[in-house]
Amino acid sequence: MNRMAIEIRPVRTENEYHAVERLQREIWGMQDVEIIAFETLMTAHKNGGVMIGAFDVVEGEELMVGFVFGFVGLTADGRVKHCSHIAGALPDYRDRGVGYALKLKQREIVLAQGIDLITWTFDPLESRNARFNFHKLGATCGVYLRNLYGAMRDKLNAGLPSDRFQVDWRIASPRVEAKLRGEACPPSASTLMAEGVPLVNPPEAGEPLRLSAPAMVEGGRILIQIPSDFQSLKAADRNLALEWRLHTRALFEEAFAKGYVATDLLVEGGRSYYMLEQNQY
Repeated sequence: MNRMAIEIRPVRTENEYHAVERLQREIWGMQDVEIIAFETLMTAHKNGGVMIGAFDVVEGEELMVGFVFGFVGLTADGRVKHCSHIAGALPDYRDRGVGYALKLKQREIVLAQGIDLITWTFDPLESRNARFNFHKLGATCGVYLRNLYGAMRDKLNAGLPSDRFQVDWRIASPRVEAKLRGEACPPSASTLMAEGVPLVNPPEAGEPLRLSAPAMVEGGRILIQIPSDFQSLKAADRNLALEWRLHTRALFEEAFAKGYVATDLLVEGGRSYYMLEQNQY
């Protein structure tokens, strides 16, 4: 594979918009009826939206290998925000910083528009995405949306309720600026538990993927465990994947109702833990 520097820039041509259509099929296995088509991408982009591509040169040809697309929206109380609708990169580029570079460029453009909030949704059981959104970018979440998109047909999401977190990325905040500088990292999950921060859904003895009854507690911080690789778990045991969906749905909804906000995703010993803080953001 060519290792030249990857260029991150706004989409410019009709062919590049069509490349975004192609990537939706390749990354998520979307059917044609599901993809965001050229006309919508272009119209939103030319009216205040953001349509950024990541470009690599492979065998002398420039190819789009990732993208992010979003548009201007409104919060529930009528404030202007940027709604980041879809972002992704080809598998070979996911460990090369492409997604991070795309989000930084998106932040740069949105800040220049005078907007300081970007929101998006993602599956809360996808540990890799959660780590990126919370630990690396500094997003937070206090909103859980049940089965937001109904029954989805793409390869990554088919077969389970499409529950989603709606995250807030407050792109001008000191928290986000510190995260982007590599600062503001919390202690490890084991350190937090040793300090008395409760894991509200510890695994039952001898069954590391089966969960005991949840026990929500009042306090400043809690941990909620999720699968470390939800796609593999879903492929191996669809019923267990559904158990995780319903179990964590109840936990997150209860936590958010009590004023907790998800602020980080900690990975340790092959396990993934959300850290939630109460009345902090």
